[in-house]
Amino acid sequence: MQIRAAVLEEFGQPLAVQEVELAEPKAGEALVRLVACGVCHTDLYTASGADPSGYAPCVLGHEGAGVVEAVGADVNSLRTGDHVITLFAPECGRCRHCLDPRTNRCVAIREQQGLGYLPDGTTRLFRDGEALRHFMGTSTFAEYAVLPEIALAKVSPEAPLEGCAPFACGLSTGIGAALYTARVEGGSMCVVFGCGLVGLGAVIGCRLAGAERIVAIDLSDERLEMARHHGATDTRLAGDDVVDWIRSETDGFGADYTFEATGNVHVMRQAVEAAREAWGLATMIGVAGKGETLDIVPRFLITGRRVTGSSFGGVKGRTQVPELVDRWLAGEIDVESMLSHRLALDDVNRGFELMEAQDGIRSIVVFS
Repeated sequence: MQIRAAVLEEFGQPLAVQEVELAEPKAGEALVRLVACGVCHTDLYTASGADPSGYAPCVLGHEGAGVVEAVGADVNSLRTGDHVITLFAPECGRCRHCLDPRTNRCVAIREQQGLGYLPDGTTRLFRDGEALRHFMGTSTFAEYAVLPEIALAKVSPEAPLEGCAPFACGLSTGIGAALYTARVEGGSMCVVFGCGLVGLGAVIGCRLAGAERIVAIDLSDERLEMARHHGATDTRLAGDDVVDWIRSETDGFGADYTFEATGNVHVMRQAVEAAREAWGLATMIGVAGKGETLDIVPRFLITGRRVTGSSFGGVKGRTQVPELVDRWLAGEIDVESMLSHRLALDDVNRGFELMEAQDGIRSIVVFS
């Protein structure tokens, strides 16, 4: 079938919206009609050439939500008409990692996915007869996409699909970092560095976990106001004095949990140093630039602080993303307030411009 899609032709250049061919789903795959797709920093990171694992040409996009239009052979959990969220982090439910509660890092299709192909090592995307690679196994800056069954989370049909899209990456990543990676305990003190979509998700996750005090830190007063709306009890403008302030608020010890959601290695270090002596846990969610390293004074670790990373918030996609969507439907998460701009596919590059200008929280490409 002929579809319109946003193609990354060359690093550092705008995406080109054009006609491409999409083949039918094969065994274990489904065809999804996209309704909405978030414009995520990971798309911009790859398009800029900063991602060392990036490749071009390919169809970008990974934060998608839509409706199943057809399924291939051996697909058991999905049928035509199901509402789904795309998963760049699949859940096969059978590999060693899927069976272990400590991780969401499914290994079933990782090798081919990282190369830009579907599980059988081929692509469903073509242009003038030449193969186009998939991005993160999803390629959702397009009217339709073919994905593996294990990379689709079936969600309630009552959930508006525009609001479902951020659960495909940014929102689930932040919420999950608090609930599933750090496993925030009730009554604790948490500090979130950075209040974009991921950071706001972490604030929400800390609130849902029952944290007593949630401190949000950002350079933007507007984003700090958003953090209060979503559950932050305290806000503070970012600066070099943040760690000293957090210690002054905790008798010199630091916060029980800290979350870094900026990708800035200086802020990552602040998150480590602001974590409580003896048991503080600093969770790194942001993606640093190519070649950057995190400098940690060993004494901060010897005295009991711990540092961990969080990929997709530790969320097991097919199992737990639908649960998060249900919490939204139950009124526990205000998704609509984070959908800042609705764009047509032709305006996808405008989404990148808005992101770089920190205009709003999440731009959504809406397909008519």
